[in-house]
Amino acid sequence: MKIGYARVSTKDQVLDLQLDALNKDGCEMIFKETASGVKTDRPELQKLLNHLRKGDIVVVYKLDRLGRSLKHLLEVVAELNSKDVGIRSINPHLKEDYFLISLLRLLNLKET
Repeated sequence: MKIGYARVSTKDQVLDLQLDALNKDGCEMIFKETASGVKTDRPELQKLLNHLRKGDIVVVYKLDRLGRSLKHLLEVVAELNSKDVGIRSINPHLKEDYFLISLLRLLNLKET
């Protein structure tokens, strides 16, 4: 199952662009969050991680929506990998997402 995760940092920002892209990509469920990327308390991300089952694919608009830092992103992806869950960035053509996906592949973490 494709499960989306969308996050904006402030209440002044809107999720519309991310939600449209996640819906177009075929996500059956989307977890939405308004929280600064530096916040450690991200309840919707935790709900997403708790909900995942083997074979699911987490879809994000950009990888920076998922992790607070590269270290945190690697921790999240390692957790996904341990659950046999894939990860997909809708915009892998963005330089930073391409770099991170390449890094994840080098570390033998699952990217779909």
